[in-house]
Amino acid sequence: MRKEKEMFDLILNTAREDERILAVYMNGSRTNPNAPKDIFQDYDIVYVVKETKSFREDRAWIDQFGQRLFMQYPDEGIWVSDRIDESYAWLMQFADGNRIDLTVKTVETACREIKTDSLCEILLDKQGILPKIPESSDKSHWVKKPSEAEFQAVCNEFWWCLNNVGKGIWREEIPYAQDMINQCIRPELVKVLAWKAGILHDFQCSVGKAGKYLYRFLSREEWQQFLRTYAGWQIEDVWNATEEMCDLMDKTAKWVAKELGFRYNEEEAVNCRKYLAYVRTLPKDVTYETFQIPNK
Repeated sequence: MRKEKEMFDLILNTAREDERILAVYMNGSRTNPNAPKDIFQDYDIVYVVKETKSFREDRAWIDQFGQRLFMQYPDEGIWVSDRIDESYAWLMQFADGNRIDLTVKTVETACREIKTDSLCEILLDKQGILPKIPESSDKSHWVKKPSEAEFQAVCNEFWWCLNNVGKGIWREEIPYAQDMINQCIRPELVKVLAWKAGILHDFQCSVGKAGKYLYRFLSREEWQQFLRTYAGWQIEDVWNATEEMCDLMDKTAKWVAKELGFRYNEEEAVNCRKYLAYVRTLPKDVTYETFQIPNK
């Protein structure tokens, strides 16, 4: 596997030798001082260029970066972008294990976008075209303090969508139930957990994509409970994981609401959990006449 110095030399020398490339900057985990360092970190590179057309039309120009194992053109096919004249990317996994996510951006686009991402680090600027930017940090990815309306909407989405989870498990439609859990329920739970981390750290922290850094901010017990929300395929496993999610959401949302002075709709949570508990016990021969959610 090529080492960092060799990769950076290749990236920068390519830019120096190509008159179409005016500057180079990097973003992503390699510029994040709080991201763990390992061999799987991508090289997220932006070449600032005069135009993108010549790069797009020459399919061979990326061969100089090494033998590719597989790759993706994220701005083509079903993902076709209407901004390819401004920005165009190649995602390349190389046979030696390295990966480069390389994007060419026009000067105007680069100068605008580099100001919005605090993880950018300028590596080369041939003509001084890029604006001065502060030292790279994850500041633009810090947890944002929610409004009360946002907090209540997130809680409502979590509890409301659980009715789909319940009926999906009861029907033994595990793909559907898992999709509801991971696409609809889990993102709301992660938001609330992230808000707790934000409160504890004055909203000057990042929990990472999908909450992957939450272990840094939660108690060991909370982190272990969060991990238990990832279910297997057995019916009981999915039910148990769903209940873990409800427990964790309820106690965390109450804590966040208290700390921020928000109202938490506890009745909604109680009624949702009552519904789920009832559905979990329903026999398969339930009828319209026997389906009756208890009042208490």
